Amino acid sequence: MSNPASDAKASRKSLATLFFCTAMPMGMWSVPLANVFKAHERGHLVPWVFATTAIAAFISPLFVGAMADQKHSPVLLLRWLAAITGIVLFITCGSLAWGWSDGMVLLWAQIYTLVATPVWSLTSSIVFSQLENAKRQFGPLRACATAGWMVGCWIVSFVLMADASLLAGMTAGGLWLVVSCLSWWLPMIPPGEVVQHRTWKQILGLDALFLLTHRDHRVLFITSALYCVPLAAFYPYTSAQLRDLGVKNISAVISLGQTTEVIAMLLLSGMLTRFRLKWVFLSGILICVVRFSLNTFNTLPWVMVGTLLHGFAYTLYFITTQIYLEERIDPKWRVRAQALLAMLMGGLGNLIGYLGGGWWYAATTADKVTDWPRFWWGETALTAAVSVFFALAYRGRVRSE
Repeated sequence: MSNPASDAKASRKSLATLFFCTAMPMGMWSVPLANVFKAHERGHLVPWVFATTAIAAFISPLFVGAMADQKHSPVLLLRWLAAITGIVLFITCGSLAWGWSDGMVLLWAQIYTLVATPVWSLTSSIVFSQLENAKRQFGPLRACATAGWMVGCWIVSFVLMADASLLAGMTAGGLWLVVSCLSWWLPMIPPGEVVQHRTWKQILGLDALFLLTHRDHRVLFITSALYCVPLAAFYPYTSAQLRDLGVKNISAVISLGQTTEVIAMLLLSGMLTRFRLKWVFLSGILICVVRFSLNTFNTLPWVMVGTLLHGFAYTLYFITTQIYLEERIDPKWRVRAQALLAMLMGGLGNLIGYLGGGWWYAATTADKVTDWPRFWWGETALTAAVSVFFALAYRGRVRSE
């Protein structure tokens, strides 16, 4: 007879493994992507390739919502999407290796992001469905995903030596197939009950736009979209700057940002008990101002320190945003508010950030030499403007937050 406690422990191990293995191929491909494309004479495509993730953020919720309305198990969806993601990533890497046209490369990059984007939300929903106490159990499991991303970067840098090689993408494609196989060890979770067929506006959260009539909600949503614009420069251009500085293990250096992400998560609960939400939000944005300004020195030590600060800049704002929605939004509108926020951030903010960042990078580059101080001063000024807007516009609760 099995021990229930050991069964529960085994279940948590499988969920931790799922999170770890899902995040690993994401880090293995997203971090070195810019340098891989540049090594294959496709550096001009980098802003457009990253922009495919923003386009996918608009479309993927519609797909997942439609599948949910058809009452498909999230485990089954994860199994097929992870397998297709791996296959499409193989083809995307092949399109570079075989010298296909820019249009074909972008087409396969877009297909890849369309099938890969829903995987994370599906994984999270599967994990949540298996937890008895999500508030207590989810944090450590989510940390396993951060660890998976970091390990993926380390493998690229120290094992594969593939920071500018298609081997990083090919290995990530293989790991996506592993994620698909892992789903066979998960219980076939039944789909959630669908009360009624949801419209595309409900799936994207657009019917929650009335929430923006509340001043603080409106300021937070607008700030989140604006903040994503400069943040979109982190992966494409920090890795490019490190390459110009002669760094070989670029993915490993970039993973420093994930170490401080874990530290920030541990510190956040204490900060929230001592400070108003407004100051926690603002501290994240201001740390990002410092983080970008350090890159203007264009020396390896300062760029590494700036990379370390990225975890704080991300966590203190965006994780606090999730807490804000949990505390301030009516439960019946919370899911749609999350969908609206995801569309504004991952869709609108990132789209402007990737394409605008690509334009600014081209404007600060001449004869294949980038003026990195000028580039990062531009990103610093943009982030500082976001912080000023938020500081002046957001009011919050004065007595208790």
